[in-house]
Amino acid sequence: MMALHPKIIDLTLDRVWRLLAALDHPERALPPVIHIAGTNGKGSTQAMVRAGLEAAGKSVHAYTSPHLARFHERIRLAGDLITEEALTEVLDECYAANGGEAITYFEITTVAGLLAFARSPADYTLLEVGLGGRLDATNVVETPALTVITPVSIDHQQFLGETLPEIAGEKAGILKRGVPCIVGRQEEAALEVIEARAARLGAPLFTYGQHWHVWEERGRLIYQDENGLMDLPLPVLQGAHQVENAGMAIAALRCLGFGETACEGALRDAVWPARMQRLKEGPLVERAGTAELWLDGGHNPSAGEALAALLATLPEKPTHLICGMLNTKDIGGYLRPLAAQAASLHAVSIPGETATLPAAETAEAARKAGLAAVEAPDVATAITAITAKAPNARILICGSLYLAGSILRENG
Repeated sequence: MMALHPKIIDLTLDRVWRLLAALDHPERALPPVIHIAGTNGKGSTQAMVRAGLEAAGKSVHAYTSPHLARFHERIRLAGDLITEEALTEVLDECYAANGGEAITYFEITTVAGLLAFARSPADYTLLEVGLGGRLDATNVVETPALTVITPVSIDHQQFLGETLPEIAGEKAGILKRGVPCIVGRQEEAALEVIEARAARLGAPLFTYGQHWHVWEERGRLIYQDENGLMDLPLPVLQGAHQVENAGMAIAALRCLGFGETACEGALRDAVWPARMQRLKEGPLVERAGTAELWLDGGHNPSAGEALAALLATLPEKPTHLICGMLNTKDIGGYLRPLAAQAASLHAVSIPGETATLPAAETAEAARKAGLAAVEAPDVATAITAITAKAPNARILICGSLYLAGSILRENG
């Protein structure tokens, strides 16, 4: 399939529509769809919505990207990762139906996911946008049950535009006529664009700070909307930013008509790897000895700010970063917030990733951001070097979901 990939990525839905038509339009046979776009928090919000629906006894298909350790993570059929046999079957069918035409890896694999979903019974389908929204391969469902736009910030400028309003316009492309949309916290410039498009389409908005509010109070999560106030446990996913992600998930569940059982399940049962995940066992954990080992895949300035805010709330202990990033990311914007929270940084290249930023450039960028930084040939070597000097430290591997996936595979 990679051989079919166009020489450049030009965002368009033409190739997707052609393949869907050749497969007799599986996108028209999906269980009710909840479509999620945004820059930060899409995956966490989807994980919480899924946990909530499942707590209410519903079966849920879920599509997400990128995968971390195995491609199968992208496609969940009624709660379970797609099997090797089922995945091979839909990929083969899509490859044959495509007839050798140019199509991107993400487009053809998204169609394969939609084909699998259309053939398996479930109560809901969760679709996470891959890039942008308006021209994303997931944006082919005419009338979803609900859309969600998580916080929008600057990312993927080469595809989505240089300014926040331009990027917000691409995200708002998932809005559909008459379909309600849950909107997370937005900067004013982004919210204006979303509101304008919603008004043109008659899409009701349920917006953070206007129609619903969420905050932490005395170790509990408090959610309030026009239907009342809910006193809930804090989300199992760590960080202050997860409180707002939880708010979006609760708003979505309430908009769909679900009550307290679903909302509690969303907070209690959500699982989302590589989002400030504490690694508890495996060869890398053994190598770390008495040091804590954490993993996070955030990779843009907003993620750096959220990560720094979370580190500031953890028990006092020196934090040492092991960081690898892609060469398309704003590394300075990501690392600057973390400089105040980290004692050092070991820079690595991401194994097997052609678009990795070389470790030397990561180390140089870290020093410019105010971090004491050195290079390391790999993560395992970096862990050994850190624990030799600080055996009881907190070690955080960060900077890229691709690096996180490599770590999850290496650590078993």
